[in-house]
Amino acid sequence: MSSGTPLVRPLGAQISHMLKDRGVDVIFGIPGVHNQEMYRGIEEAGITHVLARHEQGAGFMADGYARATGRPGVAYVITGPGLCNIMTPMGQAYSDSVPMLVISSCLDETAAKKGQLHQMKDQRAAAEAVCDWSEEARTAEAAYALIDRAFTEFSTRRKRPKHLQVPIARLEENAAQTYANWKPQARAPQGHFQISRVPGPIQGPAPSTLADQLALKLLHAERPLFVFGGGATRVGGDGGPLPRLLEQTRAATFMTYAGRGIVPPGWELSFGSTLARPESAAVLEASDCFVLVGTDMAEVDLWRDPPAPTPDTYHINIDPEVLARAHPRSWSVQSDAATFMIALAAAVERHAPTISRPPKSHWSADLVAGYRDKWRAEVDAERPGIVPVCDALQDCLPKGTMIYSDMTQFAYTAKEVWDMDRPGHWHHPTGFGTLGYATPAAIGGAVARKGLPTMAIIGDYGFHYTMQELGVAVELKLPIPIILWDNGKLAEIEDSMVRAQIAPNAVVARNPDFCKLAHAFGAHAAAPKSLEEMQETVRAAFDADGPTLVYLTPEIARP
Repeated sequence: MSSGTPLVRPLGAQISHMLKDRGVDVIFGIPGVHNQEMYRGIEEAGITHVLARHEQGAGFMADGYARATGRPGVAYVITGPGLCNIMTPMGQAYSDSVPMLVISSCLDETAAKKGQLHQMKDQRAAAEAVCDWSEEARTAEAAYALIDRAFTEFSTRRKRPKHLQVPIARLEENAAQTYANWKPQARAPQGHFQISRVPGPIQGPAPSTLADQLALKLLHAERPLFVFGGGATRVGGDGGPLPRLLEQTRAATFMTYAGRGIVPPGWELSFGSTLARPESAAVLEASDCFVLVGTDMAEVDLWRDPPAPTPDTYHINIDPEVLARAHPRSWSVQSDAATFMIALAAAVERHAPTISRPPKSHWSADLVAGYRDKWRAEVDAERPGIVPVCDALQDCLPKGTMIYSDMTQFAYTAKEVWDMDRPGHWHHPTGFGTLGYATPAAIGGAVARKGLPTMAIIGDYGFHYTMQELGVAVELKLPIPIILWDNGKLAEIEDSMVRAQIAPNAVVARNPDFCKLAHAFGAHAAAPKSLEEMQETVRAAFDADGPTLVYLTPEIARP
């Protein structure tokens, strides 16, 4: 900031300028009389605003933008119902570790004054139930400090959503631009890791030699095994250390749904993202050096209890809360996944020449391929007809397509059989498990990735939740293929009811003509009758002048 008298503006405008200084180029939201002061400075600051049709859509767009860029997605909403509407996306972002900053207005007084527009009993506390923290800034200095706190935590801790609310009167008041310009070098260094807990008294390695210890463990192990989660996406990709490390250690791998693409698809000892297969438990328990990188190994990863820990289990995670839950017999290492894996790869490179024999791995390509073939057949039997559609869709996509999927049987199938060729390119509402995520999240991703291919996959019922956001994609002329899988019902719930011996009830809803609905919004639409026609439609959709709804039913895979 230049010397002299600080520039004075209404605080609402100052906030937009401060966000621009911190790298924010897009804000998603909906203006209202309570938060209109936040809109005073958006254009002046040079920020693009994307007008959602519902605050839930704005939140999912911010989520999709954040997942596509790694930078925080920002949303502006009004007091009361606006904040309540975005709480579902905030909960999703919290469970999936997505950086999102939601800024809302709030009433100036609620204890002594009742019956006001948009009044809630405790708006701040309501938001805090679904995000990392929720705070109220009663002065300009507090607003600036809390914004900087959020951005600092986004870059140094596990990424999770934050909420800041500012009283309406404060947003309207003039405030001096007293915040400092953002200096990236002020962020905490990434290059440090430490032992959080060891299985018993530490007599061996200091933190600086932990990578060497694990490297030797891996090189001498007979069945080394890695599980990579969503926190390890920076580990994968072209030019990274992972392919060489896996080759030297002959380690087998699994990926969680969020970690898909971290392990190169050509690695012959990759079990893929098949942790939910019951037999995978035996594979995990057979490992004699078990390394979990950037994963909670949560219920939604396994759908069963986690494997029994051993002194040869290593948890590599940036979140101390995750490490605290690890069993005392396991090693707990607090570290950014990429930082530790770079150190580990270097250690393996150093020690591999000292091993007089090749790694004595009991894993084999034939063993892994046998499991994967069997599990693929199980997936196909559980949800008949979807696997061939997944294969055909995968084959027609441009390289580097980023996919946003919804809670639908098509996505559940694809997540187990569709190998990604790069990390961080398939996004799914894994933890919170909300419906309606894919369409607006793909819009956010497409806004972030101008000129790059983005696609949505959503079910017929989930599409109802946020179908209005199709208008945003039309307005912005985003060439997004929206794969709408219509099985005419809540099929996953129906199947669950049948398994529980409950007569299926309330699982069928009358759908509109989705293609006509898309045309009403001004979007393109097609209902291909064969897999070949589907592929032609999807290819054309990436070159269209707006979104294309690609309407599919299970009949498309039937001869």
